[in-house]
Amino acid sequence: MITKQEILEALRTIIDPDFQKDIVSLGFIKNIAITNDAVSFDIELTTPACPIKEEFKKKAEEAVLSIGNVKNVTVRMTSQKRPHAASFIQKSTLESVRSIIAVSSCKGGVGKSTVAAQIAQELARRGFKVGLADADVHGPSVPSLFNLRNVTVYGNANKQLVPIEKNGLKLMSFGFLLGDGPAVIRGPIITQYIQQILHNTAWGELDYLFIDMPPGTGDVHLTITQTVHLSGAVIVTTPQTLSLIDVARGILMFEKVNVPILGLIDNMAYFQCDGCGSKHYIFGEKTSQSLNERFGIETLAELPILPQFTLPVDPPVANEYIMSATDKVMMALGKSAIMHKQVPEIKFDSQKIILHWKDGSEWMVNNRALRLSCRCALCIDEMTGEKILKEPDVPENIAPVEVTPLGNYAIGIHWNDGHSSGIYPYKNIKQLALPAGN
Repeated sequence: MITKQEILEALRTIIDPDFQKDIVSLGFIKNIAITNDAVSFDIELTTPACPIKEEFKKKAEEAVLSIGNVKNVTVRMTSQKRPHAASFIQKSTLESVRSIIAVSSCKGGVGKSTVAAQIAQELARRGFKVGLADADVHGPSVPSLFNLRNVTVYGNANKQLVPIEKNGLKLMSFGFLLGDGPAVIRGPIITQYIQQILHNTAWGELDYLFIDMPPGTGDVHLTITQTVHLSGAVIVTTPQTLSLIDVARGILMFEKVNVPILGLIDNMAYFQCDGCGSKHYIFGEKTSQSLNERFGIETLAELPILPQFTLPVDPPVANEYIMSATDKVMMALGKSAIMHKQVPEIKFDSQKIILHWKDGSEWMVNNRALRLSCRCALCIDEMTGEKILKEPDVPENIAPVEVTPLGNYAIGIHWNDGHSSGIYPYKNIKQLALPAGN
């Protein structure tokens, strides 16, 4: 007699690489049915585009077939039904979109729009229902990226904008409405246009909608984060000082409005020589490690300088770098859906910062020691890794003005010397922590 407990014990041998827990403990196993020598069940993943779902399916079949008396196994791969994305505004056309992902850079010229378009197109190529909304009113990129100039946008019977469909994607951009003319528009009008593009486009049923965010951290960003329930944000950067400073601003912006950061994509990280095959990091080696040390956030991908990334994405071409980046983004999205934000209680005064965790542990770090440990682009040379910030540069009375918890990975601090671009990963703070009682 086959029992449910035997099936669960067999499936406990399958470990999710992101959480380092078995799929039974994670609650992925649903609807077990046993009929004589046949077993069927669902594996409910956190996102439909999970890149290892076929691996899970194969391992699950093998594990259950290893149980005595089991002759037939049926594994159905499903995904969690996420709540409707548009929960902050009534009568939004985003109600049938399951996951909305912002792709941001906070600085122009880093290839954000190209990365957003490539990842969206890769998911569409895999058979998912995907949309791409171009939220950059002043510099829309989607029309050029997809060779869609002089297109006409129509309305449907519900007075909704009908998205342009290309390469299996649903696209909407202010550039479709504007044409080649400049967008000379004041802030309140821009907000109205963004509302129209996001909430009045007939998106229909979508698995994923990517929002190509404009540079900066202004009105458009606030409008989007206040009216759209974003599933997460991917930040695209290049390993240059100005870009890295803006990365910190972007992280702080999204965290202040409770949007989880899925990770960073380091674009134009290197070029690969055709002759020798060597990677040349023109902005310094080990940039991914540097980004992780500075921000405490995972670098999802390093994208090289390639001719393909300077051209329109039409016609679509599968690319190993984009395929890998897409897998990483989807894994990060799934991880974010199941992880709970763990934020310590934070206290600070003129001498120290104290982090008190729910498990009872407490970290205390000296203000000046923490300020001197800053690894932002103003304090560390990103090319050499050499420390720019010197001890005499930091006043003895340095103290926080504001401390912002950043997800499960760091805190952001605005210091009384005006410095505010530093992000301090918890792992670094733990190393600096003073013994209890000091």
